[in-house]
Amino acid sequence: MKLTVLNPYQPEQAFPPVHKALQEPEGLLAVGGCLSPTRIINAYRQGIFPWFNPQDPILWWSPNPRLILLPHQIYISRSLSKTMRSDKFTFTMDKAFLQVITACSKPRSYANGTWITKGIIDAYTQLHQLGIAHSAEVWSEGELVGGLYGVALGQVFFGESMFHTKTDASKVAFAHLVRHLTEWNYSVIDCQVHTPHLASLGATEISRASFIDLLNKYCDTPPHSHAWQL
Repeated sequence: MKLTVLNPYQPEQAFPPVHKALQEPEGLLAVGGCLSPTRIINAYRQGIFPWFNPQDPILWWSPNPRLILLPHQIYISRSLSKTMRSDKFTFTMDKAFLQVITACSKPRSYANGTWITKGIIDAYTQLHQLGIAHSAEVWSEGELVGGLYGVALGQVFFGESMFHTKTDASKVAFAHLVRHLTEWNYSVIDCQVHTPHLASLGATEISRASFIDLLNKYCDTPPHSHAWQL
């Protein structure tokens, strides 16, 4: 099947239907386009996200199945709960977005390179300035030691990436964030694809069609008005 090539000068151009995504590589739907706020927001509303290596064109994905977490179903182990109650870490939101996404872009010990390019950093920082992308931060003695960032549309939070430099710091960031999302009436957290790390926190896989149904139900439903106002 031939991939749709998106026009970089037409950010409102429609994506192809997600059921046309390739099975190999799983979920690849379209190529090209741009990383404008309009294009990215349209993508997320349809269950699509950008992911590509620095040497590649922009690639757009909609994998099947999809990993999600319903906020009230998060699993917090006894040891993680103990860590969260201790004074080992402090938690904030939207206080250091650029620091978080930059830390997420650093190469990992188990992977070569990074998909979070300067273009991605610039694009999501612009979304953050528009109040659409958000970060959660964990600090230890004034140092940023863990965090995550993602996109919020309606009652859906689309997680993008997380990092940690101290044990459990990213889990603490995620668990604290989910508690706030629950208070704010968020209904779905998109975790994209399966990882043991997220599965251990209660994330489960559903079909792409079921995920799209959730987006259609919740992306246009506002959360509590005080969301992200800590």
